[in-house]
Amino acid sequence: MKHGICWLLAGLMLLSLGGCGPVAAEKAAAEATPVPSDAPSIVDVPAPSADAPIPTAAPTPTAAPTAAPTPLPTDTPAPTDTPAPTATPDPTAAPKSRPLVEIVEEMAVYYARDGERAAEKVRELLSEIAAADPDGAGKWTEIMDRWKTLDERISVNLAVLPDGLPDTDELCIVVLGYSLNANGSMKPHLKNRLKVALKSAQKYPNAYILCTGGGTAARKKSATEAGQMSAWLKKQGVKKQRIIVEKKSHTTAQNARYSLDILLKDYPQVKYIAVVSGDYHVRVGVMLFEAEIILRDAPMTVVSNAGCKTSNKDLSTQYRAGGLIELAGNGKAAHQLYYNRYDMNKYPPLP
Repeated sequence: MKHGICWLLAGLMLLSLGGCGPVAAEKAAAEATPVPSDAPSIVDVPAPSADAPIPTAAPTPTAAPTAAPTPLPTDTPAPTDTPAPTATPDPTAAPKSRPLVEIVEEMAVYYARDGERAAEKVRELLSEIAAADPDGAGKWTEIMDRWKTLDERISVNLAVLPDGLPDTDELCIVVLGYSLNANGSMKPHLKNRLKVALKSAQKYPNAYILCTGGGTAARKKSATEAGQMSAWLKKQGVKKQRIIVEKKSHTTAQNARYSLDILLKDYPQVKYIAVVSGDYHVRVGVMLFEAEIILRDAPMTVVSNAGCKTSNKDLSTQYRAGGLIELAGNGKAAHQLYYNRYDMNKYPPLP
């Protein structure tokens, strides 16, 4: 009995001193987390230095950012399906001015169609010209004023120039041409104009005589109105040195333009012009020569006229409008007016 108690006490003491037997050791080994074979030993891990930063928790991984698109070069055109940005209109900007020739066409057609009823419209259009070209507006104002007074201030002298003109080389008698026959010969009407010019040249023997007119012979392209007129005057005894020939023109507006080209370049002494034509054509001739002189600031004046008598009435206001429009630079509209092919209702009726 005593020996049994002794063995029991001895066992308890062993358990309290060792804490494990073979069974406990196996259980502890089974529950222990195995260390990977390639993990460093504790002695291999260096101790952190005093100034090493305190480790922080690793950031939570986020999705990789989408790459920004590569900008296009500045000279790369925009895609065709992308509309170009429209500029915002500047309310303070002045309105874009129209070409002068458009304004002159509208002004001349209104006045030809409506006469003095168009006076306010003419002033409005002259103001439009002045906004872009004050000097041009002054010239066209003078031209329109001369048109308005043309019939009252211009009396047609028949058969010969009147008395009182300067008998010097400052005076030039301008004879306006007329279409030739198909074979290049002159029609009777053109010869009648020349008879007036001849009488005037005899009355003013120191004046020049300018013959103006181009080729209008259907079967003889080399013939010109001016050439035929010059030859006829020479046969009548007019000295060659007095005769000036302009042979490019085909309209009255071109008569004025090309004649002034020659006079301004080669005859600067000429200061006065006298227009000779058919009686029905004289006023248009005077008007267009005056207009061309004004537009060029040419140092000369139309001082008189003479015409051969015909049964024709004066050329229409529509024809006059065409001449001014041609001088402004619109030959197409001018020819439509000359041949009655222009729509006179192109512009709205006046109120």
